[in-house]
Amino acid sequence: MPEETGIHELLTLKTIAETLNSSNELKPMILTGSNRKEATSTKLAEYAANFINQQGEQVTLFDLHKRPLPFYSPDESYAEHEHLNTLHQEMLNANAIILITPEYHGSMSGVMKNALDHLGQTHFNGKVVLSASSAGGAVGVSSLLQLQAGVRNLHGINKPDWISIGGCSVSGSRLDTTGTRAVKKLKIAFA
Repeated sequence: MPEETGIHELLTLKTIAETLNSSNELKPMILTGSNRKEATSTKLAEYAANFINQQGEQVTLFDLHKRPLPFYSPDESYAEHEHLNTLHQEMLNANAIILITPEYHGSMSGVMKNALDHLGQTHFNGKVVLSASSAGGAVGVSSLLQLQAGVRNLHGINKPDWISIGGCSVSGSRLDTTGTRAVKKLKIAFA
């Protein structure tokens, strides 16, 4: 996706959500999935949430690092799991969803896949979904394709475009504590 269309993608997400919902009130939910404390994908999610808030919309950000979920098993009952109950409710309340994952070995993160396994069609059915990723290389296309396949199977409406932030890590090194390089990449994507 060209760098200058990032903001346009979020505004288009709002337009689609308004078209699909008679209330015309955008209720976006950002689900970000990384196990790393200072993950670039989490910085992207925080930047997107801040941008949406600046547009006058209230956004819900669910960070799977801060609110981990149990490993999914169809044999288990999770009725008492606080984070999972919160995720279910926030996803049900949303009418537009942004999924943001790091790309690990050509795939979405394990915690993102686990979260999607805990969710169902009732959480995605008829909702517009924008997929985004961060990768150490140029772009994270494989994870985006997997996210979109999952969204289709959950009856969500994939936004045809996506956001990929690449090159945020050099030779596997962690970003500096201020996250300057990541923030610069995020600003380019949303400028």
